[in-house]
Amino acid sequence: MDIKGLHHVAYRCKNARQTADFYTRVLKLDYLMAVSEDRVPSTKEDSPYFHLFFRMDDGSFIAFFELPESPAMGRDDNTPQWVQHLALRVPDEKTLLDCKKHIESCGVEVVGPIDHTICQSIYFFDPNGHRLELAWSTVTPDMVERLQRVSQVMLDDWDRTKRAPRHADWVHAKALGGSHVPPSQ
Repeated sequence: MDIKGLHHVAYRCKNARQTADFYTRVLKLDYLMAVSEDRVPSTKEDSPYFHLFFRMDDGSFIAFFELPESPAMGRDDNTPQWVQHLALRVPDEKTLLDCKKHIESCGVEVVGPIDHTICQSIYFFDPNGHRLELAWSTVTPDMVERLQRVSQVMLDDWDRTKRAPRHADWVHAKALGGSHVPPSQ
């Protein structure tokens, strides 16, 4: 396969106008386009929808569907809210902190920044209940190599025990209050 990157990721929204306001005003993304049909092209089922797209700098999109004739939006109550989220990249720490200030000034509660060693992140929810993360990458080639080297053994250990393998504890040591072990050790 020759996959080049993300074209778009699509989520459901409660209200297209509120979603457009949030993503343009709060996240300052371009509302680039929308399509709307009464019938779904892929499945041919009758289901009126409004599909709106917000462009990011790399040319990829975040997209949403408003589905007025479907049952009300819900969430998977068996999955903690912190699990399912969309992480968006920002270029540096200053931008991350500026974004936090701006988002909070729009009345949105923000958690973080959280130091994950390989990135620093802030977290918040959009008006649809989707959790968003803005992340500034702090990963180095040495960190990537170290994580890659243990990824298979970690998967094997997890698959066998369903307990967190300790091979990459250094990643969240700061965030969880432990001491940080540099990736070169």
